[in-house]
Amino acid sequence: MQSRQRVDSTAPFMRAQGIGGKALDSRSAGWVVWGSITVVFMLTLLPWRLMEAAPDLLMLTLAFWAVHESKRVGMLTAFVLGLLVDVHDSGPLGQYALTYVLACYGGIMLHRRLLRFDLWRQAMHMVLVFLVARAVTVVIAAWVSGAWPGWWWVIGVLIASALWVPVGWLFLLPGQRLDDVNADVS
Repeated sequence: MQSRQRVDSTAPFMRAQGIGGKALDSRSAGWVVWGSITVVFMLTLLPWRLMEAAPDLLMLTLAFWAVHESKRVGMLTAFVLGLLVDVHDSGPLGQYALTYVLACYGGIMLHRRLLRFDLWRQAMHMVLVFLVARAVTVVIAAWVSGAWPGWWWVIGVLIASALWVPVGWLFLLPGQRLDDVNADVS
């Protein structure tokens, strides 16, 4: 009879493996993260973004990487890129910076929870984050300018939330992390 067996000291601290639990331990390549942010930033500089119901792809990309790579992309990146977009638009300085920082903050606060879900459920969670981030800046801009811009921005936020899934598939494909995110519970 063996009186002593080896006890695993890390057992009480192991992570629960939920849907996409292995995605917590894998990382995307740096060229995918920063390359996608650079390409989307360049797309943001095009005039199509100024349409009333256009989705904010840079907010979507920054929030996506804040959720999936929170150690690489954070609120400082969002703030700097937001200031660059503000300067490009020659609008109120800090409007997009605040939007992007709030979206990244929401993504960072929820990233441990969101990584347990597949991309569809992540998109459902991010609708509220995008709505709050954009609503704060729209209300501040309306207060400063004295004119309400209308409700078209909500459609843009909903489109951006709907794009979370295809953008996620596209961004996670090079690192083959898509299998980890969409894994089923056994």
